[in-house]
Amino acid sequence: MEEKIIDESKQGEALVLEPQAKNSRKLYIESYGCQMNFSDSEIVASILTKQGYNTTHNMEEADLVLVNTCSIRDKAEQTVRKRLEKYNAVKRNSNPNMKVGVLGCMAERLKSKFLEEEKIVDMVVGPDAYKDLPNLLQEVEEGRDAVNVILSKEETYGDIAPVRLGGNGVTAFVSITRGCDNMCTFCVVPFTRGRERSRDPQSIIEEVNDLAEKGYKEITLLGQNVDSYLWYGGGLKKDFKKATDMQKATAINFAGLLEMVANAQPKMRIRFSTSNPQDMTEDVLHSMAKHENICNYIHLPVQSGSTRVLKEMNRQHTREEYMELIDAIHRIIPDCAISQDMIAGFPTETEADHQDTLTLMEYVKYDFGFMFMYSERPGTMAARKLEDDVPEDVKKRRLTEIIDLQQEHSAYRTKQFVGKTLEVLIEKESKKNDQEWSGRTQYNTVAVFPKEHYEVGDFVMVKITDCTTATLLGEAVGYSKNQA
Repeated sequence: MEEKIIDESKQGEALVLEPQAKNSRKLYIESYGCQMNFSDSEIVASILTKQGYNTTHNMEEADLVLVNTCSIRDKAEQTVRKRLEKYNAVKRNSNPNMKVGVLGCMAERLKSKFLEEEKIVDMVVGPDAYKDLPNLLQEVEEGRDAVNVILSKEETYGDIAPVRLGGNGVTAFVSITRGCDNMCTFCVVPFTRGRERSRDPQSIIEEVNDLAEKGYKEITLLGQNVDSYLWYGGGLKKDFKKATDMQKATAINFAGLLEMVANAQPKMRIRFSTSNPQDMTEDVLHSMAKHENICNYIHLPVQSGSTRVLKEMNRQHTREEYMELIDAIHRIIPDCAISQDMIAGFPTETEADHQDTLTLMEYVKYDFGFMFMYSERPGTMAARKLEDDVPEDVKKRRLTEIIDLQQEHSAYRTKQFVGKTLEVLIEKESKKNDQEWSGRTQYNTVAVFPKEHYEVGDFVMVKITDCTTATLLGEAVGYSKNQA
């Protein structure tokens, strides 16, 4: 799975929830990387709230500092190491009793080696070991280093109600799967998050219903590969063939889960991320088309437009199959927005392969995308078997061409909305103008418009009058029919 980097403004932001009066210790937690990491931080905060911690924005006053890490690219890891230097300075100069822990994929990848490399780190905890945090903290308090990076084949944290950290009270993440079985040659996720397993659908519905009761208006169903969701009362997806006839007959796949969630909360917007082209089936598209509250937006990473390179990446689809899926999406959901992940300069990539990527982009005309130069990750099959043979300057040039083309396509897609009236869910105040609201359409496009009498959390119909490459500009013309 390709872990998508979300809004850069959120990278490293201290995540805070309402304090519990009985709690006396203070937790400072930062998250980097994908949406799953932010969701996991909410699980960690829930566990530690019961251990007597309140979250804080002020690192200097924290008893415990945690950083939830990403290993998808080297740059992400270097960012975390720089933050550890900051923690060290605080500990040295003003808070000598502060304890520091590293969570997530980087913790899993480096394991106990982290304690040797970063002397400030007291605790290293992998993505499947968060329930062990109380025991690990006890180890730290007794003066011992604490490490638990054991991957699980069952853990989904479905029995833990996440606390919502630093959010807007309007949108929330709901995790439905963990791990990944796809083994793309460039990706560390199968090694850092383990085998793929799905969460009990009833616990998902309960979490969604709870969010609705608390006033949330939109949820994003999260997984490394949501289309692989399969619940049959068993464990790993690979063991489904061993299931009983009754288990197979009552199994719920991702299309079925979408139906359940959409029916449970018809006034709530539903998104999902991330999809894998090899696993997305037309029944998912039909579920989307059937329910107005499922947003017409799909993040569909392709990574390359060359079938030869896709094979080197161990992607289980060809260029032609991907294009057929795009055609199916437009046939079943004509106005569906689509975004991409793209890697420039994967090992062995030729100029012809790069041109295949550009022509695929021309075919799809993605609404937006997440584009990166190839970054070799230790332990992956690509690092072990393929020479990183594309020169750095060639990678940079190809990435620039991909980004430039995507900006052209984003502008084209955004302009299609000018003159239309779209439903927008208000999420926050505009960064550039405190007299304007910012929200998103169902197509995941940001829209900005004057505040007037509207409030955060309102569904508003907005007449689009202008646009930039990535943002719609408009005027509210009234509440949406979905406004309660």
